[in-house]
Amino acid sequence: MAVESWVATRYNAIYQFLTVPRDIDTLRTRNAELENEVSQLQSQLLEMQQQLTESDILYALLDFARTNPENKYIAASVIGVDPSPFVSYVIIDHGSDDGIKYGMPVVTQQGLVGKVDAVTATAARIQLITDSGSAVNVTLQTSKATGQVIGSVTGDLLLDKVSTSDTLVEGDLAITSGLGGLYPSNIVVGQVLSPSKGENDLFQSATIQPVVDFTNLQAVLVITNFRPVDISPLIPTTTSSTQ
Repeated sequence: MAVESWVATRYNAIYQFLTVPRDIDTLRTRNAELENEVSQLQSQLLEMQQQLTESDILYALLDFARTNPENKYIAASVIGVDPSPFVSYVIIDHGSDDGIKYGMPVVTQQGLVGKVDAVTATAARIQLITDSGSAVNVTLQTSKATGQVIGSVTGDLLLDKVSTSDTLVEGDLAITSGLGGLYPSNIVVGQVLSPSKGENDLFQSATIQPVVDFTNLQAVLVITNFRPVDISPLIPTTTSSTQ
């Protein structure tokens, strides 16, 4: 038995010696094959993670729509983004053929994104609330103070036109008030940061931290049953009021 065991051991050793690849080319080929397999697995993993992320976003949008049944929505994917460092607009893959119209508000499950400001048959451009031409009338959830959230060329949001008699509290939520006719009420816009008030200022202001991550917009909801109203022609100007 001892002899048989020794023979078997020596046989296995010789077999492994003869069958293990020993030349550099074979080792390099095998190494390249393994690296290719690893690369394919990594690509598959990234694809699966992306699919899971997209599913999570769609489920979140669906949940938002279900919990806010007073509105009708069209879900759309973001297919274009403002190339400037400070994103002021995005482009979605739905247009007039799908019922999208100028002025329709746009949201995510987090809060207010902006409004439709240009439409083609198959796509639409969304002006974000961070755009310097954007102004959103808001009410503060806790203090009930009213004001206006305006965008800027740097993409920052500023809460302005808040009466000095009102209380600005850091952390308070700014939500759409519905005043002005451009947006429906009760949509979250952002959170109050760094309130400021000068001694001789007529109004106080604050920085607003948006609740929407505008650098990572992938899908949105367009509110289709809200009809914006332009009330600017009805607001007296300084010239007309003095005549």
